[in-house]
Amino acid sequence: MLSVGGIGYTRSTSPQSPRWLGAGPPSGGPCFLWVLMRTIVYVDAFNLYYGCLKRTPYRWLNIHKLCELLLPKNDILAVKYFTALVSARPNDAGQPIRQQTYLRALRTLPTTEIVLGHYLTHNVWMPKVVPHGQPQEYVEVIKTEEKGSDVNLATHLLNDAHHNRFCVAVVISNDSDLLAPIKIVRADMGKKVGVLNPQKNPSRAILPHIDFIKQIRSGALAAAQFQDQLTDHHGTFTKPASW
Repeated sequence: MLSVGGIGYTRSTSPQSPRWLGAGPPSGGPCFLWVLMRTIVYVDAFNLYYGCLKRTPYRWLNIHKLCELLLPKNDILAVKYFTALVSARPNDAGQPIRQQTYLRALRTLPTTEIVLGHYLTHNVWMPKVVPHGQPQEYVEVIKTEEKGSDVNLATHLLNDAHHNRFCVAVVISNDSDLLAPIKIVRADMGKKVGVLNPQKNPSRAILPHIDFIKQIRSGALAAAQFQDQLTDHHGTFTKPASW
């Protein structure tokens, strides 16, 4: 049993699923001892959703399954999902219910940890696009800002690297704000870092400082969906109807 962030993981020693060399699992030991590279995945939920899930039929996403499909040579020890709880909006009262249902689905995955930040929502006046030469007009909009998730992700990435909990870190994000912790983990801690990119174009700032990058494509998303009906210790629940 290997513990990562308080979660225990049992590794099969069968020939069909080799995890390590030797008599048993090393406790965060040298990476060369492992047949499959010990990997923790860090998910920027906001970047993932707006990059490749919004307005698609793939929102009921089993992230652990997606990682297994895209990283077949990696031993996915944990998936850490960084998000914030949304509030109902006048035109979308069901948004929090859909999110809570999805988080409930993620909690059925034993290797997945949900780390919450928070959203700030307020009304602001912003400039409107007007024809050239016309007086500037302004419109009041609802502005939502996610607070804490990027800091939480960076903190977990650095802490896990410090405690030698992985050989490879995989970040699901295209946010260049994560460049500093990625550089530290690679340069100062000797870990490999890869990116599963949810956006159309990779960040030019991040590219020179990672070991690999893979694009998240619709085929992989389609193959990594939860079953429509799931069961947990509270009972049975289903995929949101609008998804």
